Amino acid sequence: MGDNSTTGRVEELDRIRELARRGPDPKATERQHAKGKLTARERVGLLLDKDSFTEVEPLRRHRASGFGLEARRPYTDGVVTGWGTVEGRTVFVYAHDFRIFGGALGEAHAQKIHKLMDMALAAGAPIVSLNDGAGARIQEGVSALAGYGGIFRRNTRASGVIPQISVMLGPCAGGAAYSPALTDFVFAVRDISQMFITGPDVVQAVTGEDVTQNELGGADVHGGVSGVAHFVYDDEETCLAEVRYLLSLLPSNNRELPPATHSADHADRPGDALLDLVPEGGNRSYDIRSVIEEIVDDGEYMEVHASWATNIVCALARLDGHVVGVVANQPASMAGVLDIRASEKGARFVQFCDSFNIPLVTLVDVPGFLPGVEQEHEGIIRRGAKLLYAYCNATVPRISVVLRKAYGGAYIVMDSRSIGADIALAWPTNEIAVMGAEGAANVVFRREIAEADDPESTRRRKIEEYRNELVHPYYAAERGLVDDVIDPRETRSVLCRAIAMLAGKDADLPRRKHGNPPQ
Repeated sequence: MGDNSTTGRVEELDRIRELARRGPDPKATERQHAKGKLTARERVGLLLDKDSFTEVEPLRRHRASGFGLEARRPYTDGVVTGWGTVEGRTVFVYAHDFRIFGGALGEAHAQKIHKLMDMALAAGAPIVSLNDGAGARIQEGVSALAGYGGIFRRNTRASGVIPQISVMLGPCAGGAAYSPALTDFVFAVRDISQMFITGPDVVQAVTGEDVTQNELGGADVHGGVSGVAHFVYDDEETCLAEVRYLLSLLPSNNRELPPATHSADHADRPGDALLDLVPEGGNRSYDIRSVIEEIVDDGEYMEVHASWATNIVCALARLDGHVVGVVANQPASMAGVLDIRASEKGARFVQFCDSFNIPLVTLVDVPGFLPGVEQEHEGIIRRGAKLLYAYCNATVPRISVVLRKAYGGAYIVMDSRSIGADIALAWPTNEIAVMGAEGAANVVFRREIAEADDPESTRRRKIEEYRNELVHPYYAAERGLVDDVIDPRETRSVLCRAIAMLAGKDADLPRRKHGNPPQ
């Protein structure tokens, strides 16, 4: 007969807790490590500050029966849930334990996640999911599917209220993949992360295509082809360290400002290198990242979707200690032109920054939207409008800087003054116009050029005439379409002062349930 004294009960509790921490099968831990993967608790330990984790429902067990389930009732039911801190700030986390039912989601498993998501929303703190599960627990049937529905509903309710981050550390198939897709950011690790709606076997049966799991839905596929993953890393340790860094840049919820820090990089530091980083010729390529590095604090920034839609760069950085979101055309990729993918990438990033009170800095060097039958047929009009809608809808401080060329509708879309930028600036190398001088002259003076004795000489003269009249650096400033033309070396100091001035910006949207953005 057991010891019913308080001491005996406490000893029993300790044994049960240790069993829950250790898991039911020591060999399962060995198998997890043999795959090059950490356990759920090891991952939580890397994510959170040391000894800060408080677990929720570690003794939860399922109540299902049939298919042998009644004989297998491990503690935690395959998911570790709780909260802790990252750099002293509260963060909620749940981690699938692949050692138990392959991390598959059953009714009790789902209810633990539901409770944690409700707690995170009530507390106004970020939630991080460490995903390593085999999908719905087939033995529990529709109860498992309903569990996913509850997660999706809570993902949507928390969207724009608290930051939601998904870290893919194993398989994620079928409907389970939609929860990460609903969150703000998805992290993936090469060789161990896979996401797909239908697996390789089904794909082969239906389409005849022979593909591996990594070829179908591996980390690099989603980081560079589909755009599902925002960040991709080589190992779990680096990945989780970067999740911590991202959290340090974000507010806990939409009612707070991002955490500010003291910067040793002086706000008035001159950027002499900027005079040489951007070539004068509008057709010459350069890497916009070098400009960002020169402008932001200590040259540090966290790029989002670095390998997808590379013709636009989206990044989180700091200016004088204050977090900003940077959106910049990338002349080193497709000449920085806007296409479907770049528009959608930029739109989602702008929406995120606006949701969480992160000021936007837009660096403009854009020749226009990408022309072509494929772009038109794939919906560049409605999908390109997503970026326009996102900027027009944003109420956070918005500052744009035209570095070089800004042509046509793409100039308007890239947070021009006419769609609501609070401060619009330009370098003296700017060319803000409907189109480049060469193309414009060919249209405006087409007949005159064609009828001239020397068409080529006339064409060159008309190009220069058009450039001097309408494309010179001060045309937009003279008409109030930019607030100032600035010395490139002063860009950092001007941005820092503008961010400080706009810190108290208060802008309300019209009263409505929600907008209807283009899809």
